Amino acid sequence: MSSPAHGVMLPRDLPASSVLDFARRAEALGFDELWVVEDLQFRGGIAQAGAVLAATDRIRVGIGILPAAVRNVAFTAMEIATLAQLFPGRVDAGIGHGMPGFLTQVGAWPEKPLAFLQAYVRALRGLLAGETVDSDAPVVLKGLELDPSARPDIVPDLLLGVRGPRSLAASGRVADGTILAEPTTPEYAAAALQKIATPGHRLVAYNVAFVADDDATALAGVRPGLEWIGEPDWAPHIEPLDFAEEFFALRAECSDRLEFIERMPDAWVARLALAGTPEAVRARTAELFAVGVTSSVMIPTGPDAFAALESLARVLPRD
Repeated sequence: MSSPAHGVMLPRDLPASSVLDFARRAEALGFDELWVVEDLQFRGGIAQAGAVLAATDRIRVGIGILPAAVRNVAFTAMEIATLAQLFPGRVDAGIGHGMPGFLTQVGAWPEKPLAFLQAYVRALRGLLAGETVDSDAPVVLKGLELDPSARPDIVPDLLLGVRGPRSLAASGRVADGTILAEPTTPEYAAAALQKIATPGHRLVAYNVAFVADDDATALAGVRPGLEWIGEPDWAPHIEPLDFAEEFFALRAECSDRLEFIERMPDAWVARLALAGTPEAVRARTAELFAVGVTSSVMIPTGPDAFAALESLARVLPRD
């Protein structure tokens, strides 16, 4: 995509009866992208993407992310190719390791996650491009290609949802872009791009977000959305920040993440989220774009997803 995009995430626990209305409203409000989530015990990413693509006309839909180890790559190619044929130019496919805890629960965590993911994406890319793919372990395909009738004219971008330094470097080698989970600060995005080290690479940044008429209300509203920040997997997000040492020390003092989120200073919350007045959030988003983020995806917070969506739309540029 040629210019920075403003996206919003479809809440993973939104009532099913509201999913399509949320997608239509996001499109009507002017968001460029809608990202759907596939987390264990919630809803499937491909099914959600197909439904919201069919319910909308313009908005680009990203799947973030499909855990590679739970899906045979040939069948993933078939699903993504089908979406791309039905909705050309409107689909992005995020692929990742998946959360170790989730995949361990279902007995699918691979022995060598990074080697598996790279082989998976190379095979998937080849299939979507109409190639005949032969590959051995860890991803086995024997002379497979998609039927010409099933090949998309516009191949979707493949983006890796990863965070570690070796995985980010691999994303630069094998993918069209990278999805950075929340919190994505400008410092973290810049550090990730250094490890990706590939010109023209797309960078999708997730952030919890809350927009209000005053900063205090916004910071209070967004704080619950940061509940998971501070768990071990999030260390790469925090390490580039100038308060990282204090952050990790406070987390060690707290008995659980709820205590931690209550004690976190407002100044940290402001750095770890897109929260504030419309003008403040626009400025923070501009900082993300300035360091190389190509899509800023806001995650609605608060009890009313539709009210949150309307508030977040106040940040969108107006002609």
